[in-house]
Amino acid sequence: MDARSRLAPLSRTGSPAVLSGDRVFQVLTALFAGLVVLILAAMAFQMLLASLPSLRQFGWGFLSSSEWDPVLDAYGALPYLFGTLASSFLALLVALPVALGTAIYLAEFAPLWVRRPLGILVELLAAIPSVIYGLWGIFVLSPWLRDSVQPLLQRAFGWTPFFQGIPRGFGMMAGCLVLAVMILPTIASVSRDVLLAVPDTIREGALALGATRWEMVRKAVLPCAGSGILGAVILGLGRALGETMAVTMVIGNRPEISWSLFSPGHSLASVVASNYAEASGDLYLAALTELGLILFGVTLLLNIVARLLIWRVGRGPAGARH
Repeated sequence: MDARSRLAPLSRTGSPAVLSGDRVFQVLTALFAGLVVLILAAMAFQMLLASLPSLRQFGWGFLSSSEWDPVLDAYGALPYLFGTLASSFLALLVALPVALGTAIYLAEFAPLWVRRPLGILVELLAAIPSVIYGLWGIFVLSPWLRDSVQPLLQRAFGWTPFFQGIPRGFGMMAGCLVLAVMILPTIASVSRDVLLAVPDTIREGALALGATRWEMVRKAVLPCAGSGILGAVILGLGRALGETMAVTMVIGNRPEISWSLFSPGHSLASVVASNYAEASGDLYLAALTELGLILFGVTLLLNIVARLLIWRVGRGPAGARH
């Protein structure tokens, strides 16, 4: 009996029902996927609609104005944009070396009995609620910065504009350090997965040419995983840009532009969280919503770019570690 005759009874008895069930399941899953996109588009449309009074009133000048006066209905986003970008990039500057070193150790050097428990502990850091990080920043980090770190930095580097002013503990330095701790597990865990996705043939080829393990990592593995690591960095930056509670608790919440790390600041997320409940006028609400719309767009764009970069690494040849 050939293969066609063996499959014929099965196809005659089960094909219509199976095809009908597959079609229903396909339609349902497509609806669920479309619902996610629809929710995202509805959020963007609603924020755009609510911020129309501010868009009409201020236009592009909203991004370049430093004035924020609810009494006069004059609003500008520049101090909050500066605070968001400065705190996020400084946090990235602090977290990236630690996160990348952790990822390289877990992927390339750690024995198996250390790799799994330590990897789980790193990922658990991302599960800690942001308010816990905020409380740690208030009661532990800020007093330590005020009493020990900032006076030392002021004595050593007070001639630079970055360490001038009164050491308060609260401010841009505390905000960026809390953010650095919060984004570290995201960058470390994603970078570790990207490094593990690099095919073993690349490692074996480098070692066969006489490279040491460090030379193998530096000259073969890291260049191959570069775009994926960049995606992990952008994911961490996206979380830092959108973080609200922890930053609100330690950054000082003063809308000013200062190069000193001792000075307080403000961010897009924190100003929306701290002012939306008391906003009364329509233009005030529209300005706050426009801040949220700006943050939504920037974070969404960063996450799309990061996912594309990680997907590019995941399409690599077979032979990766798991």
